[in-house]
Amino acid sequence: MTTTPEGVSLGMPQLPAPDYPDDVRARLERDAAEVVARYPDSRSALLPLLHLVQSEEGHVTRTGMRFCAEVLGLTTAEVTAVATFYTMYRRKPSGDYQVGVCTNTLCAVMGGDAIFESLQEHLGVGNGETTDDGKVTLEHIECNAACDFAPVVMVNWEFFDNQTVDSAKQLVDDLREGVQVEPTRGAPLCTFKETARILAGFPDQREGAVEASGSAGPASLIGLRLAKGEATPARVVHPRDGGPHDEPQDRAPRDATPHEPSPAEHASSHDAPHDTSASDPAHPAGPVAEEGE
Repeated sequence: MTTTPEGVSLGMPQLPAPDYPDDVRARLERDAAEVVARYPDSRSALLPLLHLVQSEEGHVTRTGMRFCAEVLGLTTAEVTAVATFYTMYRRKPSGDYQVGVCTNTLCAVMGGDAIFESLQEHLGVGNGETTDDGKVTLEHIECNAACDFAPVVMVNWEFFDNQTVDSAKQLVDDLREGVQVEPTRGAPLCTFKETARILAGFPDQREGAVEASGSAGPASLIGLRLAKGEATPARVVHPRDGGPHDEPQDRAPRDATPHEPSPAEHASSHDAPHDTSASDPAHPAGPVAEEGE
C-alpha cells in the first residue's frame, strides 16, 4: 500500500518500483550476466544478484528486487520472499560499517550482552539502527561461528575476537573517525558496499586481501585433527556422581579388539548406561492398561 511520509496508509496499491538510471542499469546488467553464467539454472544466481544490487545502494531496494526479477525471469514476489528471508540483505539504508555483536549463549555469558548494551548507549542507537553520521549500523547476531574467541564482534563480516566493553567502544569510535582498524584475522576491512560486491562473487582486488586468512580456534580444530589421523591423548570423563578425576589414556593400537567401556568409563554421565525397561524388569515398557480401558 502507498503511504504518506508520516507512514499513514492511503489504501492504494504501491506503484511499480522505478528503474535504475540507464548507465547504472547497463553496468549492473554486465555484472549480472557474469554472475548468471556461473550457474546451470539462472534462478540459482538470485542470492549473489541480491548482493550485487545491495552493493549499489547499500541495501536491497524495490528497484534492486525488480532488476533481479527481470534478469532472472522471476516475479518480484519470488525475489522479495528471498530478500526478506535472509538477514544479510538490508531492507533500509544502513551504515558504511555493519557492527554485529554476537549475543548467542556462549558469547552472551562471556560478555556479549554487556557489549551490545554498552554500544547501544554509547552510539545512541537501538538494534538495527544507524548513527546520525551514517557510519555505523549496530545489530545483535545470533552466532558468529567463532565460539573459541568469545565474545566476538563482526564488522562487515570480518572478525574482531575476544572483545570487551572498552575495546568494542574504541572500535566503533575508530570506525566513525575514519581510523584504519584491522580485524583479528581475515581480510582487511572494507565498506559494506564493497563487502556486498565481494559476496556477489567478484574478486577482491585489494593487495593482500585474498592471501589474508583466518583460522578457527584450537577447540574447533580438534575434530579435524582426529579426522586426519593426528594422535591426541584421549580423555575419560567420569560420571558426575562419582569416580576419579579425568585421566589421560594411552591410545589403543588400530588393530586392537574394541573395548566395551564400563559405566565408569563412559565419556560423560549422559553417555553412561541408564536403567531402561530392558535392564529394569520392575519397570517394563508398554501401555499400563489394555487398549480401550
